[in-house]
Amino acid sequence: MTADPASLAGRAVVLVATVTTAYPEVAVRLAPYLRAGQVVVLFSDKLCGSVEFAHALAAAGAPEVDVVETDALFAARPSGTGGVTVLGAKGWNLISGSTPAAVGRHAGLLREWFPMLEVARNPVERGLHDFGAVAHVPIALANLGTIDRAEELLFYVEGVSHRTIALLERTEAEFAAVARAYGARLLPMTEVLDRYYGCPATTLLDALRTVEPYRTIAAPTSLDHRFLTEDIRSTLVPLQALARCAGVATPMVDAAITIMSVLGGEDLRRTGRTLARLGWDGLGHDGIRRRLRAGGRVAGRAA
Repeated sequence: MTADPASLAGRAVVLVATVTTAYPEVAVRLAPYLRAGQVVVLFSDKLCGSVEFAHALAAAGAPEVDVVETDALFAARPSGTGGVTVLGAKGWNLISGSTPAAVGRHAGLLREWFPMLEVARNPVERGLHDFGAVAHVPIALANLGTIDRAEELLFYVEGVSHRTIALLERTEAEFAAVARAYGARLLPMTEVLDRYYGCPATTLLDALRTVEPYRTIAAPTSLDHRFLTEDIRSTLVPLQALARCAGVATPMVDAAITIMSVLGGEDLRRTGRTLARLGWDGLGHDGIRRRLRAGGRVAGRAA
């Protein structure tokens, strides 16, 4: 859209595609121009982004609008100064939203536009199926010196080994344990990659090295990069908070947040997506599960 968001008032659907760390600011800027009955669709929202966005809209005095979410539906990178190269389109992803009712009202429209989408059990299940959130931080931390020195490295091809895969698999296990604690189920990462781009590999290492869109993706050349800053603030921080509420141990996630907080000189547990920013502060495990179930189970899940 243009710099003037007033034109949004005449639109039934508002699409938001930006880094998730900008959500609170974007919600405040949009709130005066939204109208009741609209739906806001978030792309690549990380963990419970629709919940955070809806809470921020309400706090900013916006009328009642639905907020639904999915992931980025393609892999792309900047090309030159004004272009984008699309490396691959995903063949599968999930839909969720700030409430089950919001998903029920708009899943049909989204699936008409994007037939590869399925309905998740809840936003925890959708958010924790984000492969980048599982992979970016462990791979980046395993190549910390190379990234900090701004040396060239193919992130998914040269940046992984059998030992770094062990870090990813432990992180994946923690994601899965938290998902189960909130009534969700995660597919194995190898299956997610196969559904994304088609790579019927039997091991995660083989899958990463054979996914066509990943072959040319370069590693960050700075620690101040979304692979670390966004995925930690918007997935690992709320994941850790949800895990603590449920009594689930997450040593890999805890270590990643601690390391990057020290290196960045910032308490990411405080500046990231906290339970307070979701409107869930003080609810506890049972209360959050009740909030996730509010409105009844969403029909139409294909798997």
